[in-house]
Amino acid sequence: MNKVSTSRHELRSVLITGATGGIGMELAKRYAKPGRILMLWGRNKERLDAIAKLCCARGAEVFPRQIDLSNGEAALAALREDQARSGLDLVILGAGLSDIKSPDQQTEDPAGVLRLALVNYATPVTLATAAAQSMLSQGYGKIVLIGSVAGFYELPFAASYSSSKAGLACFAHAANLAWRPKNIQLTLVVPGFVDTPMSQRLEGPRPFLVSAGSAACKIMKAVKSGQ
Repeated sequence: MNKVSTSRHELRSVLITGATGGIGMELAKRYAKPGRILMLWGRNKERLDAIAKLCCARGAEVFPRQIDLSNGEAALAALREDQARSGLDLVILGAGLSDIKSPDQQTEDPAGVLRLALVNYATPVTLATAAAQSMLSQGYGKIVLIGSVAGFYELPFAASYSSSKAGLACFAHAANLAWRPKNIQLTLVVPGFVDTPMSQRLEGPRPFLVSAGSAACKIMKAVKSGQ
C-alpha cells in the first residue's frame, strides 16, 4: 500500500478484532502501554478476559468486547459505540475463519460458507468503511485488513476461504485509492503460513512458517512506516 502522512499522529486508541488468539493477540500485547486505549474484540470470553488482564497490567486502558462477527449489524453498532467513547486512531481487523473441505466432501457446507463470507469479508469491509467514515472527520486514521496469500490462488479444497480473501484484497486496493488522499492509511496484510491454531489444523508441509509474534512485529512496522 502507498504511504500517507498519518505517521505523525499518536495512536492513542486502537481497536483489534480477533484479539483472543494468533496474530490479533500478539498485536494486543505489543500495543498495550500506558496512555493507550485498547478495544479488544473476540468470541472466547475466557481468552478475552486473559488478554485484557495482561494488557491492563502493561498500563493500557482496556475495553474488551465478546462478539461474533458473523452478525454484521451488531458489529457495526459495536464499532460506533467504541468510536463514540474512545475514538479510533487505528483499527486492525484480524478476525477470520478458515474452512478446508475434506477429501470425502464434494462441496463445502453451505451454512459454513455463509458464516465464513460474513466473518472474512462482509463484516471487515463494513467495519473498515465505518472506521474510515469516522476517521475522515478527525482528518487521519489507520486501518489494517488481514488477508492471506490464499487470496491469490484458486483453491478447490478451500474455495470459500480463498475467494473471501481475494475479495478482501480487491476491496483494500480500491478503498486505498479512495481514502489515501484523505489521509487515511489502509494496510493490507497478506501472510502465508503463521503458526496459529488455525494453521496447525492443516495437514502437510507449511513452508516459510513464521510465529504469530513475528508476524505481529512486521505488521506494526508496516503501520508505523505508513505502508
